[in-house]
Amino acid sequence: MKISYTLNGQKVTDEVNPAQPLTEYLRSRGCYSVKRGCETANCGLCTVLVDGRPVLSCSTLTARIDGKVVETMEGLQSEAAEIGTYLADEGAEQCGFCSPGLIMNIIGMTRELKNPTEDDIRNYLAGNLCRCTGYVSQLRAIRKYLTEKEEA
Repeated sequence: MKISYTLNGQKVTDEVNPAQPLTEYLRSRGCYSVKRGCETANCGLCTVLVDGRPVLSCSTLTARIDGKVVETMEGLQSEAAEIGTYLADEGAEQCGFCSPGLIMNIIGMTRELKNPTEDDIRNYLAGNLCRCTGYVSQLRAIRKYLTEKEEA
């Protein structure tokens, strides 16, 4: 199947297997920030933005991105680095394996929600699993990032 879409700002036309999970397809295109975790849509590691909204790429078929805009961390490096700095400064980045999916969800959240409450943040990021941090430092980093972004 032939699809056309935009990946990280670049127009792409490609022949794809329509049944291939988006995770596999994006990794084949060099987007290694898109991680394989549970492959059952439960951990958030594979999160990408499709038309600006977070999508679990392990449960999305490649055919579904036809005509869409897809963003991975490779295309959002400056935003990702800024958020990553807040995570690291607050001790929320221990092994770092969950960070790409978490950061993509934070970017999606900041685009979608204005002035999110603590409950909004918790609900928005509920699908991101982390085995290291216990989430307290992640929430502290996110609140600090949002507060300083709002003040700027």
